[in-house]
Parts: sequence; structure tokens; C-alpha cells
Amino acid sequence: MNHLDKLEAESIYIFREAFNKIDNIAMLWSFGKDSNVMAYLMRKAFFGKMPIPMIHCDTELEFDEVYAFRDKYVKEWGVNFIGPVCPPIEETDAELPWAARVAARKTLGLKAVLDEHKFNGIITGIRRDEEGTRAKERYFSPRDNEGNWDVKDQPPEFWNQYMTDFPPETHVRIHPLLHWTELDVWLYIKQEDIPIVPLYYAKKYDEFEGRDFGGQMMRFRSLGEKGITWPLPSEADDIDKIIEELRTTKTSERSGRPMGKDEDEAAFEKLRASGYM
Repeated sequence: MNHLDKLEAESIYIFREAFNKIDNIAMLWSFGKDSNVMAYLMRKAFFGKMPIPMIHCDTELEFDEVYAFRDKYVKEWGVNFIGPVCPPIEETDAELPWAARVAARKTLGLKAVLDEHKFNGIITGIRRDEEGTRAKERYFSPRDNEGNWDVKDQPPEFWNQYMTDFPPETHVRIHPLLHWTELDVWLYIKQEDIPIVPLYYAKKYDEFEGRDFGGQMMRFRSLGEKGITWPLPSEADDIDKIIEELRTTKTSERSGRPMGKDEDEAAFEKLRASGYM
């Protein structure tokens, strides 16, 4: 087995453990690169089927290309799709930075889905290498029944032994890609020919949301909402160039998103503690 085979096998094992051990689970699907790798792995784990619901907490601020991707593959893959519109920004914590308040809308939207459908577990596509708070996660990460996360109270996970037996009223987040890196994700997308939103490929931008880029080649490293996500300078207009770029870049994956900046790390950790993905 090569490196990608080992990553795939461990993630598929986690999918099957979650499906077998935790009743009534669903998966978050944002249509980004990590999320689409997860959707592919789920179909591979269950022989072409997607046996659990897929949730998109919609802020109505996604890019047009993201909505087009969603509409195509929800239908093509026969997804049991749950797509609620998130509560308005006025219902979020006014003390948070603007970008964090947009993200907090998704937290409120997810809580509403959990209240309605009573899911005991939610599968998400976070990776340890994305940012500091996510590095503290476990593959099977317990929350209280409100989705709140106590980073100081996490079960040990050694030698691929995962805790899957939790007390009543425990909500569990499952993270099958926790051990992957951004480069791993792109290598796997290439190997398996996984469809992705075209915004990840570089193109010329004259302007973007009022910013003048003068025809510079740019691409998105990470996809978030309109107004809080921007493309970054890049010549990587195909997957091979993206992979080569990632082998040498010193730029953070989330540097095109305000939530990825150091000054907002405290806000991000606050959101994570209260249930943010």
C-alpha cells in the first residue's frame, strides 16, 4: 500500500465504525475539496451508496459555482440532502468579528438541524494541519447535547483505537480526514479523479468584490462565503500545478479567509467550543 492507500483505508475504517457504532448520523457537506473527498470516501466505503443524510447549512452567500456543483451532484449521486437556510446574522454574537459572525450563522443552522433531526453524530471534513484549534480534535470527538466542545475533556486515541461508546446525551463529531494534509487531499483528488468546484483553479481576475486585481492570475485555496473569502495569487490552473505549488508554498491555506488570520484565532476557538465545524 502506498501513502494514499493507507490514508484511504483508515478513513474508510472510521466511516464504517461511525456507521456501525453510532445511531442516527449525518455528514456535513460544504462542497469544498475536503468535503468532496469525504463524499467520495463514503461512497467507496459503502459500495457506491451514501447511506446517511448530507447536510449543507446554507448562508445563501455561497459562490455561484458552489451552488451549481451542489445542484449537479445532489441529483447525480442520489443524495438524501438536508439544506436549511441559516438564521440571520442578527442572531449571532455581536461581539465577534464580522467574518466570525458569518461563520456563527452556520453554527446556529447546524444546531437547528440537530434539534429537528436528533442526530447523535455528525461527520465533518476537518484536518489537523488547517489551524491550531483543529489540531486538538479527536477522530471521535464528544460534545454535549448542545454541540459544545470541551477541549480539555477529550478521550485518548492510541494505535487506531477509537472510543465509540459514549454516555447518553453525548453528541459526537467524527473526523475521517483528521490525519490528512492539504497536499494529501489534492494528490488523492488527482489519483481518484474526484470532481471539485472550478474556483480552485487559477484564472485571471480583473476585479473581485470591489478589489482591483488588474488581470492577475489567482485561485481559491479554501472556499467560504462571499464577502469573507478571497482568491490568492497563483499560476496553478490545473491539478498538477496545484500539487507542485503546495510542495513549496509558505502561504497559509486559510490566508484568503479572515478567520484564518492570527488576530481572529481567539474568535475561531470560541466558535469551535460552541459547535462550529
